[in-house]
Amino acid sequence: MDSLITLLSVLIPLFLGFFISVPKLYLRLVDKALVWLVYAILLLIGVSLSRVEDLGGQIDTIVGSAALLFACVMGMNLLVLMWFDRRYPQQTQGGGRKSRVSIAGSINQLGCVAAGFMLGKVMAGWWLPPESTGNYCLMLMVLLVGVQLRSSGITLRQVLVNRRGVQTSVLFTLSSLLGGILFAALVPEVSWSKGLALASGFGWYSLSGIVMTEAYGPVWGSIALLNDLSREFFALVFIPVLMRGHPCAAVGSGGATSLDFTLPVIQSSGGLQVVPLAISFGFVVNVIAPFLMVVFSNMRF
Repeated sequence: MDSLITLLSVLIPLFLGFFISVPKLYLRLVDKALVWLVYAILLLIGVSLSRVEDLGGQIDTIVGSAALLFACVMGMNLLVLMWFDRRYPQQTQGGGRKSRVSIAGSINQLGCVAAGFMLGKVMAGWWLPPESTGNYCLMLMVLLVGVQLRSSGITLRQVLVNRRGVQTSVLFTLSSLLGGILFAALVPEVSWSKGLALASGFGWYSLSGIVMTEAYGPVWGSIALLNDLSREFFALVFIPVLMRGHPCAAVGSGGATSLDFTLPVIQSSGGLQVVPLAISFGFVVNVIAPFLMVVFSNMRF
């Protein structure tokens, strides 16, 4: 029953957002609200971390596990998508042009987690937000993501017509899950379902961080957060390099962020020709990620 409630609390707001059309005049407000919600969720994850006993002794575990998880998932993504690019090549207009890379946003997001941790330590003896606060923020964030997708003018037909985008999203999803299985095989205390859940964030760090915290505790929530945030760092740096001969791998490296944060880098390095691929891929990945995370995190095998 709890798993059904958790699943509905994520999926209902997302699909409800698809039916809310916001005038272009207010889209900027939606975007700003989404940014502030992400920061609020990251702060709450930091507060949750402050409640963990003997966190200092677990830092090595958090960093090491996040690095291994990232290597497994991203390694599988690149292996499968680069094969797909070689087997079915597609030319791009940009030819891997250099683009401006800014990782300031990612650094700010890590800073938010650190600020939340410090805030939790300072306020521990006075007041801390209820644990359900993160769930409410998550539901509102997912609702606004649905509104954002609906208001961007993307139709289901546009997504499904781009065959290469759908193919890339399917291969990306399967390779990510294979990476999760590999991670579970390498870490004895991680079950298969847990490995699959951790690998299903697809770069949506604010969502994976809070869902994994609810499912497995703040330590594993932080591991999921670092894994998906590392994808953003990697994509910003390597999309222009991968775009030269592997456009699907370049788009796939961004995961869920290919629809927003890394889209400018994709466009500048691959040209306008690759944008429909990125939008189709990003749309499918953004829809399927919450479903897979919630389902796998509530399974035990």
